[in-house]
Amino acid sequence: MLYLFSYSDLNHSLFIFLALFFVLFYEAINGFHDTANAVSTLIYTRAMSAHIAVIMSGIFNFLGVLLGGLTVAYAIVHLLPNDLLLNTSSKNALAMVFSMLLAAILWNLSTWYFCLPASSSHSLIGAIIGIGLTNAIVTGSSLVDALNIPKMTNVFLSLIFSPIVGLIVAGSLIFLLRFYLKNNKIFDRIHMTPLEREKIDGKKNPPFLIRMALILSSIGVSYAHGANDGQKGIGLIMLVLIGIVPASFLVNLNANKHEIMCTKNRINDLEKYYLKNNINFLKNIHNKKTVHPLEINNSFNEIMKNIKKTKLLLKNTYNYNTLNIKKRFQLRHFLLCISDNIDQTINDSDINSQDKYFLVKSKKDILRTIEYAPMWIILIVALSLSIGTMIGWKRIVITIGEKIGKKRMTYAQAMSAQITASLSIGIASYTGIPVSTTHILSSSVAGTMLIDGDGIQMNTIKNIALAWILTLPVSILLSSFLYWIALFLI
Repeated sequence: MLYLFSYSDLNHSLFIFLALFFVLFYEAINGFHDTANAVSTLIYTRAMSAHIAVIMSGIFNFLGVLLGGLTVAYAIVHLLPNDLLLNTSSKNALAMVFSMLLAAILWNLSTWYFCLPASSSHSLIGAIIGIGLTNAIVTGSSLVDALNIPKMTNVFLSLIFSPIVGLIVAGSLIFLLRFYLKNNKIFDRIHMTPLEREKIDGKKNPPFLIRMALILSSIGVSYAHGANDGQKGIGLIMLVLIGIVPASFLVNLNANKHEIMCTKNRINDLEKYYLKNNINFLKNIHNKKTVHPLEINNSFNEIMKNIKKTKLLLKNTYNYNTLNIKKRFQLRHFLLCISDNIDQTINDSDINSQDKYFLVKSKKDILRTIEYAPMWIILIVALSLSIGTMIGWKRIVITIGEKIGKKRMTYAQAMSAQITASLSIGIASYTGIPVSTTHILSSSVAGTMLIDGDGIQMNTIKNIALAWILTLPVSILLSSFLYWIALFLI
């Protein structure tokens, strides 16, 4: 980590330090803002004391970041087009980074202060969009080119539909628990609130089996949150470092000979694949009447051009440190272009499952040395998220536990909401989709309340919905304004 500051002047080193601090501060806010949701049901049902629950959540958030991979991290990085990230001056990159982070931090702190379980993911993505839009307006370039529309569409869809999925799945789970455990003597307390349990049995804690189920499902939420939201922090730091110190982070300079050879071999395999399947590839795309023949030829020529230029760059290269910064930039650019070409082939042509598997695996292999994160980045993000988890959680817990439903939360409702959240976020992390822990869990709680017939407190739901609706536009406008001011000042 210290080598970041060894080749920079004092001012540049200070800006790098501040940028990293901002990212880690954002991640700590994410910890006490979003992770409060992971422990809220556990604390509220008295399955575990608050301090132990928060420490446990911090530990499993830490593990989630360490073991969660990098698919979500680079979904965040790719929201800004590669050319926008790299074709900018150092000062502009700094302005971009600080505007984006400050906008996300200000909104997250504001919603936390007012006890609103708003989404840190929405605020971050909105801030990134704001930067892209402002840059397009200032430079006079196309708004479409300023944003990575396909990646952004996928992210938007996941953020919109994940709360709906949470509401439906959690509601279905509570319905099944009502149906199958209606007359079950072992689990007859599962539909009680903690206060009802205390009045009837004189005990504050839930029954043992119910308690274990609540603890395990909460662990699942914490781990899944670390795997998804922790990766966003990793992606943010990589975004910062690629923009500010590109020479050291455009490609993985620590990639070993085996990894580089793997990239070379896969590029050769892709060249053979496209040459062999040239006729079928063109025929399949030609069958789609929406595609013009000229576009078909241009598409194939572009693929082959990108492959040949990449092969030329990698010729006799066994260590990326031997490449100058221009060649590192070109290598990253062409590998990302080939990745996009592979996506286009999979989406636009009718290929069999074997070819699809080959292309998906090839894409993963060629991106291995550019979609990476040093271990020190993963560790500091994991620490920031887990430390943030252990502070500031109480404000959101009360909202989740008491203010969504008209009645207080039962053990069954808590368990259903947590199981839904852990599975939904876990699947999203595995597939590389950034989702909102906040919205999935709060919508899951609302779903259980509706199915149980308890009703929901419309005032709280309106506030949560308002925060949900406003987060993206406010973050976009705030980061745009801050970036415009920063560009004006520099």
